[in-house]
Amino acid sequence: MKDIELKLVSELLNNSRRSDRDLAKAIGVSQPTVSRLIKKLEKEGIIKEFTMIPDFCKLGYEIMALTFFNLQREPSPEESEKAREISQEHSEKSLLEIVMLERGMGLGYHGVIVSFHEDYPSYLKLRERVAQFDFWELSDVESFLISLVDENRYLPLTFASLAKHLLTVKRKEGTNYE
Repeated sequence: MKDIELKLVSELLNNSRRSDRDLAKAIGVSQPTVSRLIKKLEKEGIIKEFTMIPDFCKLGYEIMALTFFNLQREPSPEESEKAREISQEHSEKSLLEIVMLERGMGLGYHGVIVSFHEDYPSYLKLRERVAQFDFWELSDVESFLISLVDENRYLPLTFASLAKHLLTVKRKEGTNYE
């Protein structure tokens, strides 16, 4: 990735509502160059969507949950596809409840669910539904709950810090992203 593309991505992470003209001024290129780069980055899949992050508390959510889990066995391709379909169906029906369901590794777990909840009982309902997923044999389900109403927040969810990180790491490492 070229330096100018990285700067553009960083600026868009900070605020994706900015005009191409404003972005051009911020990164030192012309407005047509910004428009062309955005189309290119979208085509390459580097930019997946333009969105915003709301104040979840003001939308009525009190809890963000990170729910970690293990699978007793590796799912078949058919079971994985069924999991994707059901996850998509649940996300369409339940608004913001589950916003991410991914496999990975760390802390002794192989998957994580990130979800938002109006209150603790709604979180418990999600835990019950997850336990009933018949396409997975889950074990070791644990959660880390984050209060969204707590006044003592350290660094709430935002992409502005990631935008700064992208540029900081590049400068420190002298990395060439091309």
